[in-house]
Amino acid sequence: MTHSPEALVPFGQFVLKVHSRCDLACDHCYVYEHADTSWRARPRAVGERVLDQAARRIAEHARTHRLPAVHVVLHGGEPLLAGPVLLRRAAERLRAELPEGCALDLRIHTNGVRLDREFCELFAELGIKVGISLDGGRAANDRHRRFADGRSSHPQVLAAVELLRMPEFRHLYAGLLCTIDVANEPVGVLEALLALDPPRIDFLLPHATWDTPPKRPAELGEHPYADWLLTVHQHWLALGRPVPVRTFDSIARTLRGHSSLTESLGLDPADLVVIETDGSFEQADSLKTAYDGAPATGFDLFANSLDEVARHPGMMARQSGLAGLSQACRACPVVRSCGGGLYAHRWREGAGFDNPSVFCGDLMRLITTIRDRITTPATVAAAPPVPSAPAVLTGDQLDQLARGHGDAATIAALAAGQLDLTRRLLAAVGPAAGESWQLLAELDAQAPRAVDAVLAHPYVRAWAVRCLRADAEGPRADLGGLAEIAAAALLRAGREEELAVPVRGGAVHLPTLGRVLVGGAGQARVRGGSEGFTVRAAGGAEQVVGFDGSTGERWLPVRRVALAGGWTVALEDTDPQRDSHQWPVEERLTEELLADWTGALREAWELTRRDLPRYAAGIAAGLGTITPLRPSRAGRQISAAARQAFGAVGIARPATAPVLALLIAHEFQHVKLGAVLDFHDLYDPADRRHYHAPWREDPRPLEGLLQGTYAHLAVTEFWGTRVAAYDGVGGEAAEFARGQLALWRGHTDRAVDTLLGSGSLTALGERFAAGMRATVAPWLAVPVGAGGSGSVAESLPESASEGESGSASESLPGSLPESASGSGEREAERAAPAALTSP
Repeated sequence: MTHSPEALVPFGQFVLKVHSRCDLACDHCYVYEHADTSWRARPRAVGERVLDQAARRIAEHARTHRLPAVHVVLHGGEPLLAGPVLLRRAAERLRAELPEGCALDLRIHTNGVRLDREFCELFAELGIKVGISLDGGRAANDRHRRFADGRSSHPQVLAAVELLRMPEFRHLYAGLLCTIDVANEPVGVLEALLALDPPRIDFLLPHATWDTPPKRPAELGEHPYADWLLTVHQHWLALGRPVPVRTFDSIARTLRGHSSLTESLGLDPADLVVIETDGSFEQADSLKTAYDGAPATGFDLFANSLDEVARHPGMMARQSGLAGLSQACRACPVVRSCGGGLYAHRWREGAGFDNPSVFCGDLMRLITTIRDRITTPATVAAAPPVPSAPAVLTGDQLDQLARGHGDAATIAALAAGQLDLTRRLLAAVGPAAGESWQLLAELDAQAPRAVDAVLAHPYVRAWAVRCLRADAEGPRADLGGLAEIAAAALLRAGREEELAVPVRGGAVHLPTLGRVLVGGAGQARVRGGSEGFTVRAAGGAEQVVGFDGSTGERWLPVRRVALAGGWTVALEDTDPQRDSHQWPVEERLTEELLADWTGALREAWELTRRDLPRYAAGIAAGLGTITPLRPSRAGRQISAAARQAFGAVGIARPATAPVLALLIAHEFQHVKLGAVLDFHDLYDPADRRHYHAPWREDPRPLEGLLQGTYAHLAVTEFWGTRVAAYDGVGGEAAEFARGQLALWRGHTDRAVDTLLGSGSLTALGERFAAGMRATVAPWLAVPVGAGGSGSVAESLPESASEGESGSASESLPGSLPESASGSGEREAERAAPAALTSP
């Protein structure tokens, strides 16, 4: 049940040196002022031949590893010295060579002194974002960042930032990078940077090693760098975290078990390579501070592939996580957050990099103090990490999903990735479960399809996440769920073996199969067989359950509805883990309610296949479970999706089939996007700002806005098809449909604008948002008439947040006019459930 890591970690970040000299003489620069001297022998500017080959090598690597995006930083020296012609060629060659389906996140990092309107217009044309180095106000910045003749660079840098703050260039403004000098007053530095309205800030420790340690003024105490950053952190918190700060956000993320946003913290494998102006490949630039030649690999663009570079011992050492750290680091209580610090900062003559960071004491103080400020001991790891898994989608599949759709193969790829995540989560939970885990591992080797059928059940992952959270917060969660999972796999495999399972609420629960009413509590013994199974509770009679339907009243199977076109969906009303959707779930459906659901699903599915075929294909491939929710007492419509339950939605059955079709499509959008976000970064998670969502009064975090926008693509198309059905027809239903189209297309279009204007979408996220825009655009041209303003103020459903943990429907109509389907609607027929199938 374990998965060995890939032998090669592909590169995703490329630093492309376009000029090897600089127009400033910063005395803390690692390129010119530290140990390495390789810059002296390199060409000043990169040649076209090198640029072209770099583009080809990066494209080759992206194609080989099916990368959905690559991140390239044009760097130096000072990259603006390369001039606009060379920078244009770099951008155009990179875009031309990258394979279809691979997005380019292209940035330039500059000291800013040469940045003018001509450069900004070029960068706007080419989609190049700009990061600026600035160490604070004039006095702080001039401490190190001066011209060779001693003149201040501060006025020129401020002019550059003011250009980037202009509305026409604001989207290019990537942020500010500040190198710490403990002689500078920390609050003053933060305030000077905040005054420039950056989208994000990054603070860097000055590069140093054990052989050339950082300055530590005696009057500033034992840990001056930690104290400096903690002063900034305290002020940043007091201001309400006005902008993301990468160091602080990385510490907070790693304390909760998530990935870091920087190589200098955490245990994530480094995926960055440098391409110098002569075409040579180098490791991270920071290694220039260790010793002369430290970053060298001996490889170059013309003789070597990037896969060869990735196998360089130095590269692999920076990708080895905990195993690559010194013994002292491995034993440290904050190692998963610190990660040993930046690799270059560990250097010591004679011992190499097998040391803690020269900033070890500062990092310990910084991390533990931030931990104590933002968490309590019980919540440090309350959100369990999702183990890393390789990206599962091709560029074409991502584009399909960006448009709101996704064919059967695309959704199957998402489902396969989710199954792998579930397996990884179980591997983190299972070993403590003893006999159950051992049996499940054996079944996985001998009957993998039976195991996969159970692990693909949406609420298996939900259970595993609950276990990990409970384990992080205190006593370990009840691991009886693993026995239930193993028992269900055992029965599906037809194995004649026996396993103890818990009795919960007087029943034995078997995920994907159903539950057996046994009464009492404690444990029961489940024994499999080829034609059925038996259950014996302590002190009770043995019950026999046959797979041929010869069951008693005490066996409550999961009931499935088989629909036209090959979609079979379970109406899940037996699994105790199904209570994952923020709203109370229905108890076991009566035969009458089951018939109502069956008829409504038939009608809703017929409408979906007819009017929303691009959504129907994905629904049939990926939505295997609908969990009935308890209706709202206020009569509002309720529906929801859960981030940890791929393949399931929760719905309180509405009065009409068209509303059911709309809710299924809407909620499955959340399911799809949640799965995409498990594998692909669409936005900067450090952005803590809230944004206006047109369909809500309260502002939303960026992921919430993204989730809502994506779900409302389906809502817009639903109402667009209703308007098309009423073409040339008047009446209440037609006017209602036109009003809804006007409302939802406008909401969705404005939300896409907000997303693209946030400055926090990744290159892949911008591509994804462009796909959403392409889906909305045709509906903006559909005439809706003077009455098409649309209002659903009196028919909003029960609402809840859209965010990381899940989503619930909001601002969708809870009722439609009598003939809103285009052919007249009726209550869901109470047909006999003839289409139910066995598991």
